[in-house]
Amino acid sequence: MGKSLIDIAKEVIQTESDSVLLLKDRIDQNFIDVCHTLKSCMGKVVLIGMGKSGHIAKKISSTLASTGTPAFYLHPGEAGHGDLGMVSHDDVVIMISYSGESDEIIALLPGIKRMNVPIISMTGNANSSIASSSDFHLDVSVDKEACPHNLAPTSSTTVALVMGDAIAVSLISSNNFTSEDFAMSHPSGSLGRRLLTLVSSIMKSGKDIPMVSKETLLIDSLLVMSEKALGMVLISENEKLIGIFTDGDLRRALESNVDFQKVAIGDVMTIDCKSIEPQEPALIAMKLMEKYSLNSLPVVDSSNNIVGAINMHTLIQAKLF
Repeated sequence: MGKSLIDIAKEVIQTESDSVLLLKDRIDQNFIDVCHTLKSCMGKVVLIGMGKSGHIAKKISSTLASTGTPAFYLHPGEAGHGDLGMVSHDDVVIMISYSGESDEIIALLPGIKRMNVPIISMTGNANSSIASSSDFHLDVSVDKEACPHNLAPTSSTTVALVMGDAIAVSLISSNNFTSEDFAMSHPSGSLGRRLLTLVSSIMKSGKDIPMVSKETLLIDSLLVMSEKALGMVLISENEKLIGIFTDGDLRRALESNVDFQKVAIGDVMTIDCKSIEPQEPALIAMKLMEKYSLNSLPVVDSSNNIVGAINMHTLIQAKLF
């Protein structure tokens, strides 16, 4: 009776895990030199690979590009028929081939060599044609593929991908690439949306701001609060924020048997309330509200003039959660 599917799957995972762990001992001065070369690149990093290695090259180029290192994938077959013109003298080329003998890539070497651009290779054979022709070689060899016939690229492609990730993440630190920088290259992603959305773009403003003076009766203030549907009313004096009255304040007023018909909002408002300026990222507003358990937040300018208001529902509508 043959191995179960579960046993086969576990063996694949173990084999690939063991192969990846071997990379740790290969991170040396050569790796540092590769990172320095890529960091000093004035153009783009060009990834070249054929077949399965091509798919890995595409992934690495995408990871580099999204983490602050401009990069793109160049298909070696197309490069041999004109697309090699995409490579400029300011670029760095990374060639990925496990055997190090891919004919399509070897055919490109004379043309790339004439450009005098740095060539980094990732192969499983340090004595191969591609490795020997490169300025830097990264060893991505494996003891065996996870394939039972030791043929299908499995462990080798995983190891090459991990080596690419190691380079990309090392460059993130070296280039001081921040989460804000990441957001700029991911404007359609959830992180990009959270970091790039400003309070000014989602806040309620103008006539939609629930705002009254401190002399306004509580009962009338509640009508404004209900009409604007933000769970609060802002109290102003000469357009400056002096307090806030929220759903929580309303519950406390009810518990205190306040006469809604006679008391002014200024007598029951919360002073020294938290606020945020409109140019701040909405993510900061969200963190502020979470930290202090707030459902609503006034928006003020540098002079404490009320310019807007937001609440948790506003943030949800902006898809910041």
